[in-house]
Amino acid sequence: MKKAFFALLLAFGGTLAVLAEVNPKPFVVPELTSWQGAEGRFVPSGRIVVPPNKSLRVVAERFAADYATMFGRKLTLVSGDAQAGDFVFSLQKDVAERSLGKEGYVLRIGKTAAVSAADAQGAYWATRTLLQLSEQNRSHTLPCGTTTDIPAYALRGFMIDCGRKFIPMDYLNKLVSVMAYYKMNTLQVHLNDNGFKQYFGNDWNKTQSAFRLESNFFPGLTAKDGSYTKREFIDFQKIAEQQYVDIVPEIDVPAHSLAFSHYRPSLGSKEYGIDHLDLNNPAVVPFLDSLFTEYCGGSNPVFRGKTVHIGTDEYSNKDKAVVEKFRALTDHLIRHVEKHGKQAMVWGALTHAQGETPVKVDNVKMQIWYNGYADPLKMKELGYKLVSIPDGQVYIVPAAGYYYDYLNTQWLYNNWTPATIGSVKFEEGDPSLLGGMFAVWNDHVGNGITVKDIHHRVMPALQTLATKCWTAKQTSLPYADFERQSRFLSEAPGVDELGRTLGKGTRTTADYPNTTLLPSTTLDWIGPEIGYDYSVSFDLEATAVNKGDTLFTSPNAILYLASPESGKLAFVREGCLNEFDYAVPKGKRVRLTLQGNRHETRLLVNGRFHQALYPLTLGAVSPNAGAAGATSNPYSAAKMYYQRTLVFPLQRTGAFHGKIMNLSVSNFIE
Repeated sequence: MKKAFFALLLAFGGTLAVLAEVNPKPFVVPELTSWQGAEGRFVPSGRIVVPPNKSLRVVAERFAADYATMFGRKLTLVSGDAQAGDFVFSLQKDVAERSLGKEGYVLRIGKTAAVSAADAQGAYWATRTLLQLSEQNRSHTLPCGTTTDIPAYALRGFMIDCGRKFIPMDYLNKLVSVMAYYKMNTLQVHLNDNGFKQYFGNDWNKTQSAFRLESNFFPGLTAKDGSYTKREFIDFQKIAEQQYVDIVPEIDVPAHSLAFSHYRPSLGSKEYGIDHLDLNNPAVVPFLDSLFTEYCGGSNPVFRGKTVHIGTDEYSNKDKAVVEKFRALTDHLIRHVEKHGKQAMVWGALTHAQGETPVKVDNVKMQIWYNGYADPLKMKELGYKLVSIPDGQVYIVPAAGYYYDYLNTQWLYNNWTPATIGSVKFEEGDPSLLGGMFAVWNDHVGNGITVKDIHHRVMPALQTLATKCWTAKQTSLPYADFERQSRFLSEAPGVDELGRTLGKGTRTTADYPNTTLLPSTTLDWIGPEIGYDYSVSFDLEATAVNKGDTLFTSPNAILYLASPESGKLAFVREGCLNEFDYAVPKGKRVRLTLQGNRHETRLLVNGRFHQALYPLTLGAVSPNAGAAGATSNPYSAAKMYYQRTLVFPLQRTGAFHGKIMNLSVSNFIE
């Protein structure tokens, strides 16, 4: 039958017509919630047609700037009629507002690429889709088709612990851009916390603690090892607002509060440990009122957003009296921030702290992190608006040996949505459930984990959680395809914290066999650094070897020819010096290879393995862990796994005597 049909076509037309192919659903993260494919490709003209609407014009300007950053092509904003190849933006506030909400959008790609939304936020999310589609082919054309893309959950977020480890503002700003690129709209900044005393000689007075914000009300409270000025924090929130990411600042009390009792010792509890504030001390409430007022009050508050997190987790429930005081303080702080026009967010703790003292429910967001502390179904019955952040599924604690070092993204992709909170499962779309988040907790203070290491853990988790919070169960790709294709996407316009200087997702080697590098040479033709997994090889001829001589540098790391301490080959990042047991010979040519992955840094000399700086195990189990040294409580183990990783610096050669030759850089390790 088929042969006869084709013969008939040839007899009448002389040629065989080729049927155009309808475009399948394109890959973006998060996945589009609908797609109707059409034929052909959209070829951009270089114009954006936008009406005279201020908020929409800001979105179009941001899109143009990001497009230029990513692709080196300037898009021009115009008004009037659209032409073939134009990007077109419009707001449809009548029917669309009821069906799309604030964050949904319709994207029709044909002769034009037309975005319509009820709100500028939806239009902004559409631009993230356009950029992701554009970066997947060299000509930046788009597949023709139509999507109506609407998130399943209104809150899609991430929490980062800046209390135990200072996270520089430069990274927080980049993190906002990364979150926005994947349509994640909530970043919780955990501003105070402390280490565990078993890592500090079981002495609270020596235990690390930090409050990361500048304070005028309480001079001396702000951490000395890294903090944010009020101006910095305000500007940070403004940058986030432009990308539709809500910043939720958190001041965690009355537990996790060692920074406050270090500042004012009388506030600490002698009964429960001074990381707990003493709820029997009448000075505690006025102190906390003043603290929250400093950042929430006034006509230009430091905390600009609508939501402020007041902490309230993991306080002792040893006796009824302290439980009632804890509940009373929680209620008081909720109402206190509301007086300043803020909505309170809390950690779920009211099952752990069952009692009679009423705690305000209306207009309060509650993070459900552990069902033993707050039973999700009971919190729903009370009327709280719930945020799913189950510790056993979405908590990252880098290199700690408990929770997750890297999230199990395959399991999450295949099984999890915000409706799954531990063993409890809600119906998708339950009105009590706002959405989902994941978290990074930097519990092990001083374990050598860098911001680069944190980001390496954040990226796969963020791409996965972004998808599951936007599409819920409606993912159509197998996980293996999702994971593979995700690697080819950018982190965000102008952001490369992973150090993918040789490209994304493909194995690449850059050789420079005829280039001799002298000291203090800028390496613009390579890149500032290369991230895991990498192999960097070079011939080195040092005419002198002096302590402190450097080979390669970047803003984040230094590779020393001779450590300032021992004179051996070494590297430093974030103040942590790591030395190889190898001294570079003077006047002798050697070939050095450094290989780095997320666990270790290896050194090869003249092609032969010499040493691996793998994690060091420091300390031992707690003496209170029992006769066999075993414990069911991971926090009680005084054991730390010190990391010696390196994102290799390639911005400049350093200050040394000699020359570097035959540089070779690979984004993989054989």
